[in-house]
Amino acid sequence: MNDISNLTCSITYSGNLSTQILHLASGNAAATDAPIDNHGLGRFLSPTDMCSASLAACMLTVMGIKAEERGLDMKGARADLKKVMYDTPRRIGEIHIKMYLPVSWEIKDRKVMEAVALSCPVAKSLGIEVLQDVEFLYE
Repeated sequence: MNDISNLTCSITYSGNLSTQILHLASGNAAATDAPIDNHGLGRFLSPTDMCSASLAACMLTVMGIKAEERGLDMKGARADLKKVMYDTPRRIGEIHIKMYLPVSWEIKDRKVMEAVALSCPVAKSLGIEVLQDVEFLYE
């Protein structure tokens, strides 16, 4: 087993198909729940919801880093997301994201920022079996 001396999170099974996640560096906590369509109560994000949302959050984060470097304002940028599950085996099959970004960005900046988003660490970590459909909208 790899060295896990510098842990990132500690996850505890709470029962009723739920977990509690503790981020050790910050002390922040989150909960997951199995979705209603898969024997759960659907009270919290499911693990696959969290994984899918992590893609959009990562894209916005790396875009924020690049925006600071380029002197661009990203305030108010947001993403809407739809996750599509596949069966046999049950897995995330598609993640559709609509990214809403500032209309004030010039075309050259838009191209750079879109490329940065599409190459974020989560995007590169998901297998090629997961369709990542990203639409960039400027408003």
